[in-house]
Amino acid sequence: MMSDESPARPLTSRELAALIGVSQSAVSRAFTPGSSISSKLRARILGAAHEYGYQPNAIASMMTTKRTKIVGIVVSDMRNPFYPALIERLTQALQRVGFQSLLFNISPGARIEEQLVAIRTYNVDTVIVISATILDDRTLNWAAGGRRAILLNRLSHQDMPTVCCDNVAGARAVVDHFHAIDRHRIGYVAGLAKTAVGMTRQGAFTTRLAELGMRLVGSAGSEAYTFEAGWQGALDLLAARPDAIFFASDILALGGLGALRAAGVRIPEDIAVAGFDDIVMAGWPTNDLTTYRQPVDQLIEKAIEMTLAAEIDEDRLVLLPGELIIRGSTSGD
Repeated sequence: MMSDESPARPLTSRELAALIGVSQSAVSRAFTPGSSISSKLRARILGAAHEYGYQPNAIASMMTTKRTKIVGIVVSDMRNPFYPALIERLTQALQRVGFQSLLFNISPGARIEEQLVAIRTYNVDTVIVISATILDDRTLNWAAGGRRAILLNRLSHQDMPTVCCDNVAGARAVVDHFHAIDRHRIGYVAGLAKTAVGMTRQGAFTTRLAELGMRLVGSAGSEAYTFEAGWQGALDLLAARPDAIFFASDILALGGLGALRAAGVRIPEDIAVAGFDDIVMAGWPTNDLTTYRQPVDQLIEKAIEMTLAAEIDEDRLVLLPGELIIRGSTSGD
């Protein structure tokens, strides 16, 4: 038997405001992270909302502001531990300013347009592309469909808002460190060497070697940022007898450390090893990897600033310096 009672109609923000004697805009600000409202008033409104069972209507807010407050995050290299960690911190930062995220993980080998059609289907406000290596600029523009697209840790040949680590400064810092510890026969293990970031990092590295009179005795790579690629790259370089190896990412370097140790190489006495990123595993005592730390918090802060801005009319390319972290893989101290 069906009940004659109809479900209670949800309370509106206008009705809640009238019940507690505040403005409707105050109710809206209380539910908007980072908005201008006193902590005392926010607590009062949230307490009343809980008491009366009020929930803000996201759809109504979208219709009023013409913004969904949804950011589409595009990535294609989740095998590299740097990116899941970056995405976690980015989504948390977006939530703090009232935005939610949709993740689009572009799988290698699939039809990119089919995977990206969802970006055009969902009414996202902004698309943030995190090193989507198989996504070219033309496809990105198609997927964004006129929405703002921000590149994070990726470089483009087009005039798109971009936030990236200063890869030139990072690569040069590693070479300077090798020079300071008296290493002169250097090997290089590349990751995705054909990308703009990969080419920039490798180009700066080899240029600085030449400036300091150091020798690049060999390079290796298999177009992947994986533990296995680093392992194989290190083995490929052994015949060249390097006294230091720079790996283009930490996950490559960790694979290289494993291969070198398995081959009986003493680190850093025989070969010094450095990476790039400073993922959590780099600092584990069993790895103790010297690396160039990417300024993740600053990268995210700038990307959020671009997301919130009404317009981006300057500083479309933002390069942020990181920090060389010296650990036991290059220092015997």
